[in-house]
Amino acid sequence: MYETFYGLTGKPFQLNPDPEFFFASRGHARAYAYLQYGLHQSEGFIVVTGEVGTGKTTLVRSLLQRLDSRKVVAAQLVSTQLDAEELLRSVATAFGVPAQTTDKAQLLARLEAFLTGLVLEHKRALLIVDEAQNLTSRAVEELRMLSNFQIGDRALLQSFIIGQPELRQVLQSGALHQLRQRVIASYHLGPMDQTETQAYVEHRLKRVGWKGNPTFEPAAFDAIHAHCMGIPRRINLLCNRLMLSAYLGERHAIAAGDVRTVANEMRQELGPETVQSPLGAVTHASKPVAGLPVPTTPESELAKLEERVTRLERLLHSTVGLLHTLLAREQQTKNSKTG
Repeated sequence: MYETFYGLTGKPFQLNPDPEFFFASRGHARAYAYLQYGLHQSEGFIVVTGEVGTGKTTLVRSLLQRLDSRKVVAAQLVSTQLDAEELLRSVATAFGVPAQTTDKAQLLARLEAFLTGLVLEHKRALLIVDEAQNLTSRAVEELRMLSNFQIGDRALLQSFIIGQPELRQVLQSGALHQLRQRVIASYHLGPMDQTETQAYVEHRLKRVGWKGNPTFEPAAFDAIHAHCMGIPRRINLLCNRLMLSAYLGERHAIAAGDVRTVANEMRQELGPETVQSPLGAVTHASKPVAGLPVPTTPESELAKLEERVTRLERLLHSTVGLLHTLLAREQQTKNSKTG
């Protein structure tokens, strides 16, 4: 909507992970280096963890985009709640190996034959398991068993395991000590700092031909970081809404006050998990005592439901207002052309 108004060639803050917008902050560059190191080693496991929205999937897709398909055959698996056998079938399917059989031994034989065939073609196999925190310990152990496939001293399969911080707890299971011994490198991807947040916003804008319209006051970048805590997905959400708000107001400059206004609207409409308060934390009337269960009563559930309804009403009202404004703007444009 606002792209034409500001002379942009595309959407700078889309939520879908796009390797074309990959930004090498210090953390992302380091995580990428670990993945490249793993590729060079051609064996074992690389583990990358990070909070929701820190850019793990974009990181992986950037790596996949740069792989030489003549040398590496890569398969990406986005896991859900998979048990061991389901994981095995998913891996086979990801590599294009027929998985209709109910015989696990036969399925393993097919996988091994496929991986061996790659070696004969002077290629190697890379498996990337995303959202791996959802896997059971048995499923993760199945990944270790697949790493046992070898020809001489050469491993037939290498795996990158990507997930949220909960993945670390899964890997610390006593049953997975053998897998931990095969992890050759691990890295936790954290949020960006204030300077990187500004560079990230400008990087995405420049990717779509931004020439300084709209301008961002220095304090606006500080406010974006304060509300988004350096999390790329939150930055995209806030900046997309910020650009839309500026477009509707026909403004060509964005100030810190604009950021605060939009962030407050988003918290009211979508909840505090979208953007944070200026202090970087959401305040609550009370907090549960550590180690004690939080009581749940019909009254508390009703209050939660009423709060959700209120948020939805605000969101609907805001959306309708935006639509009316956009339709009026479009009609004005048509009238000016016909006039």
